[in-house]
Amino acid sequence: MASASTAGKLSREEFRRQKELDAARKAGTAPAALDEEGRPINPHIPQYIAQVPWYLDAGAPTLAHQRRQEEQLRDSLDNWYDRGARAGPAAKKYRKGACENCGAMTHKKQDCLERPRKKGAKYTNRDIAADEIVQDVAFGYDAKRDRWNGYDAAEYKQIYDEYNALEAARQKLREDEIDKQTTTDLAAVRKVAKAGKGEKGEYDFGSSDEEDEDEEKYADAADAVGQKVDTKTRITVRNLRIREDTAKYLLNLDPSSAYYDPKTRSMRDAPVTHTNPEDAKFAGENFTRHTGEAPEMQGLQLFAWQSQTHGSDVHLNANPTAGELLHKEYQKKKEELKGTTKSSILSKYGGEQYLEKAPKELLQGQTEEYVEYSRTGQVVKGREKSKARSKYAEDVYINNHSAVWGSWYDPSTGQWGFACCHSVIHASYCTGLAGIEASNASDAQTLLAGPSSSTMPPPSSTNPLSGSSRTRNDNEDEDEQLEERKKRAERLFSKERVGEGEVQLDQDKLARAIQEERKRKMRGEDDDERHGKKKKGAGGSSEVTEEELEAYRMTRRITDDPMANYVDKEL
Repeated sequence: MASASTAGKLSREEFRRQKELDAARKAGTAPAALDEEGRPINPHIPQYIAQVPWYLDAGAPTLAHQRRQEEQLRDSLDNWYDRGARAGPAAKKYRKGACENCGAMTHKKQDCLERPRKKGAKYTNRDIAADEIVQDVAFGYDAKRDRWNGYDAAEYKQIYDEYNALEAARQKLREDEIDKQTTTDLAAVRKVAKAGKGEKGEYDFGSSDEEDEDEEKYADAADAVGQKVDTKTRITVRNLRIREDTAKYLLNLDPSSAYYDPKTRSMRDAPVTHTNPEDAKFAGENFTRHTGEAPEMQGLQLFAWQSQTHGSDVHLNANPTAGELLHKEYQKKKEELKGTTKSSILSKYGGEQYLEKAPKELLQGQTEEYVEYSRTGQVVKGREKSKARSKYAEDVYINNHSAVWGSWYDPSTGQWGFACCHSVIHASYCTGLAGIEASNASDAQTLLAGPSSSTMPPPSSTNPLSGSSRTRNDNEDEDEQLEERKKRAERLFSKERVGEGEVQLDQDKLARAIQEERKRKMRGEDDDERHGKKKKGAGGSSEVTEEELEAYRMTRRITDDPMANYVDKEL
């Protein structure tokens, strides 16, 4: 039976051979197993005695774990630190690297157990303490787990003396209170009268026999010594159980409340649900099962069951220490595997910057920096600078623009636009560098272009002029060109453009434009066809005049609206 304690899990064949060997040893056909000293082991010893504990299993049959280890036990339990032992006399001067408070070399200032001095030994060189003896005591298995190891019974004498002194002080105080109380019971009055009669020979209240009977008669009615309790009205409930604890099923009389099982006297849910479980008299047995160390015990039990299903010999009640150690090892390996998986995922896909630890101010929720905020959440006072922000939405990029509206100003037209494409239309799409070049080219062509060839005077070839007359004519031509540029700029930048401002219309041209617009609508032509015909007839120009625009507006009917003929058929 002792051989069954060998470490490791046996295979089916080895287990069968072990059973056959144990049966043969019990029958006497096989020799008994020998321990480490060569002594035979009785094969009829029960397994729970012969089996070696897991923490002492050496892999060989033995009964040494059943014998008391006197030498080892005494050595392991008697070893303890020599408290307060000093290594020789104290030094005379402060040594470099010693404690700044007491001057000992065996510890630092933060580990010093003496009272902090106003000026340490480092600066005064006085009262330098001796060095302590640093011991390395080896403890055994039992000494590490002995809760009374190192306890000195002599230290309890101080506590014993303190309690005796307190008890003596209470007794003296109790006696003083009794002496100050007024004696109202008859026995005390007779005693005082008797004492007075013996001294002064005055009135007598009865014989000595009667006095003894009265004392016995009123002894039960006297107040207890040291207790301000009236014995005449006191009720003795020594043998009765206090019924202050209300039954579970009486906390809520509603039949639809928590279910109460009378056989097991259990109520899993809370009978009163509108109160805090911590403040309720009874919050249900489920609440008790999930508080304290109950969840840890449930985890250990679940781990033991799962280990048994996988073939491991783990039992929580039979060997709780082994189960707890295996559970800790399992948790450690699980955390290591989780960390390995996390590192492999981060190395493959990246994203480690998103898992960085939050700032200390956010984690702890407090800081020594004073910051004052307004009602709207803005920083008013403190180290943190308040950013000036407007009430409108900022940094909003629309229609593929890379700059916000109002980031560019055109000084020639006095309009605001986008800096990315120099567009002055708010709802336009960004054209990028092409839009900037087109805008610059348009401005240069508009402002710097001279008068057309038809308006310039023809060169005078028949009447040649002298040098002074040519210079005068050139100056006049430059002045005319400058005036023409100014007029074109005024027309361009003023409101007298297509569809804007107060425009003077030619009535004859307007009448003809209205007739042409009506004919076009009768033929059913759209705007693209009209512009194409006009461009061909005008030699490549498709500019719309003011009269044509006004004719289009006047002849437009409300039926052109796509929603004009809409009728809601559901009504």
